[in-house]
Amino acid sequence: MAIPQSFIQELLSRVDVVDIVGKYVQLKKGGANFMGLCPFHGEKSPSFSVSPTKQFFHCFGCGKNGNAIGFLMEHAGMTFIEAVKDLAQQTGMVVPEEQQSPEDRAKAAAAKAKQDSLSDVLEKAGDAYRDQLKIAPHAIDYLKGRGLSGQIAKRFGLGYAPEGWRSLASIFPKYDDPLLAESGLVIVNEEDDKRYDRFRDRIMFPIRNIKGECIGFGGRVIGSGTPKYLNSPETPVFHKGRELYGLYEAREALHSAGYVLVTEGYMDVVALAQLGFANAVATLGTACTPDHVQKLFRFTDSVVFSFDGDGAGRRAARKALDGALPYATDVRSIKFLFLPAEHDPDSYVREFGQEAFAEQIKQAMPLSRFLIEAASADCDLQTAEGRARLSSQARPLWQLLPDGALKQQLLSELAQLIQLETAGLEKLWGQQAASEQRYAPAARSAAAPQPQSANTAFSQAASAGHDAYPQFEPHYGDPQAWSGSNTFVPSNGNSSWKNKNPNWTPGSKLGNSKYKREQPPVYTGPRTVPASRADHAARLLLGNMALWESLAGQDHAMLCALPAPHGPLFAWLESVFHEQGALSWSTLSQHMQGQPFAEDAQRWVAQDRINNVVGSENATPPDPQEARQELRRLVNMLMIDHLQQLKNEALAQYQSDQDPEALARYSSLDKRWRELKASAHLANLP
Repeated sequence: MAIPQSFIQELLSRVDVVDIVGKYVQLKKGGANFMGLCPFHGEKSPSFSVSPTKQFFHCFGCGKNGNAIGFLMEHAGMTFIEAVKDLAQQTGMVVPEEQQSPEDRAKAAAAKAKQDSLSDVLEKAGDAYRDQLKIAPHAIDYLKGRGLSGQIAKRFGLGYAPEGWRSLASIFPKYDDPLLAESGLVIVNEEDDKRYDRFRDRIMFPIRNIKGECIGFGGRVIGSGTPKYLNSPETPVFHKGRELYGLYEAREALHSAGYVLVTEGYMDVVALAQLGFANAVATLGTACTPDHVQKLFRFTDSVVFSFDGDGAGRRAARKALDGALPYATDVRSIKFLFLPAEHDPDSYVREFGQEAFAEQIKQAMPLSRFLIEAASADCDLQTAEGRARLSSQARPLWQLLPDGALKQQLLSELAQLIQLETAGLEKLWGQQAASEQRYAPAARSAAAPQPQSANTAFSQAASAGHDAYPQFEPHYGDPQAWSGSNTFVPSNGNSSWKNKNPNWTPGSKLGNSKYKREQPPVYTGPRTVPASRADHAARLLLGNMALWESLAGQDHAMLCALPAPHGPLFAWLESVFHEQGALSWSTLSQHMQGQPFAEDAQRWVAQDRINNVVGSENATPPDPQEARQELRRLVNMLMIDHLQQLKNEALAQYQSDQDPEALARYSSLDKRWRELKASAHLANLP
């Protein structure tokens, strides 16, 4: 089988060669790299080096070298495919099984060429923004007012996006080049195809990957405009959940300082570098993810998260805790620094000095203490109920920790707070986890096989729509009637007589009667209306907002015209997409707070997890191609329904002589309706 090169690159970006090699070789930190005795030849002095930065191993004695895949092939005797599958299993990725065809290879080559082209476009824009900064006095004054020097601005490649709506047209002669929109530099209005610059009158922070290539931008507004910070949208070269601002510039400082300082914004990173803390990085307008933490631990064993002391800072720290727990091994240090609410790192250093800030970092809260603090939120430990609540809130956090001494020590501390024996608490949590998995919907389905899978049933329900399922509430507990007529007609057809009771059925063993009463079904709660096509389409778009681009303008118009809550949601999604690009569901849900469709959106997204087993929610990410095909199918069905409604309206207008052109319009709509059904192979659907 041929594995796409894009998959190999993605796989290597998710694994850490130090972790892979460390399972077979005892490694010790030696400067920027890790050293150990070479597993490929006998030696007494370590000459085997593993670089977390380059994700590469090399033996200075025998010359063996390579990446994580090469190490498994050389050391474990695996074939290439076996090594890829082994690593993929460790990261939860699924190896593509299809034999790569010439067309697939051509597509992969085209994708690589597209990425290179996007990088070239972004680099060119970055050069233009830097040139604009030189001739923008108010932008220069703003940076000077923030205490930044020309030297630090040059180091980070800061620039300025002018106020004009189409300033980039002077840089790119072909302003309608699709690459400008794909790179996130230009926004295209789908309705009238008008184009305009995404970034206007903003200080520009180029975002670089670890290779130093420009992959996106962050724009800070000058003055009081909104939003304060505007980021590039998700593109083939830019993924907010994986990249960290300033990591490329901080590489050397991380080794000398011995730790990385994770802050909340671009300006914090640049200002701290100006003030002597060049080892700072920042997330890109999103919560800290496990991918962020994994990438940081390739460069250092110590991470300090710095957040404001206000509510927003605490919430950000809580999310960072979730992302950091799986990587909190016994040899790594993770701390949380909370500054006073009135300060950010920049202002604190300027007011109190470098030494005071360095002391704050030393006194930062260890991960173990913050975990207990987060788990103890709203728990009255003076009561049994409060301690039980602590147990419930601590378990999912504790279970994220890797096995080791830290995990066992935290179990003991939590057991003391909950007032249980350590072994008893561990046993209780194990029982609770097993119970949750046993009674999860997917587990019950597996234990009692059904004629069709739950996913198939859900898909059919989504295809049927609301109309196929009348909304009703059954009267459980009432005698259930025997299906069929209450009048019995003998085979000779000469007489008829009433059943003694319509609720009696054949087979009774009581006396000579031929009927028995059926037992009423057990009440299982109210019926829920199956998801409609619009529900399902909303769920797909909320879970993968980038799918919006796969739809045509007429699809957008149809979705936005749907009745509430779907239509207003799709219209809101369209506006957010044009302004900020494709956002993750976690970010979308935060922006959506206060919107009238917010609760419906939460419910639709939750339907996607109805069959997940506890602990496996993120085991395998959904296939984007399958999601696009499913969305296309749903939108086609919604369009068919929409055309049918328009046909009915046109026919009614024709029959009432209200519109002389109604018949022609009906014929045109009917032709389109039939074509769409045929193309989608939906002629057999209602």
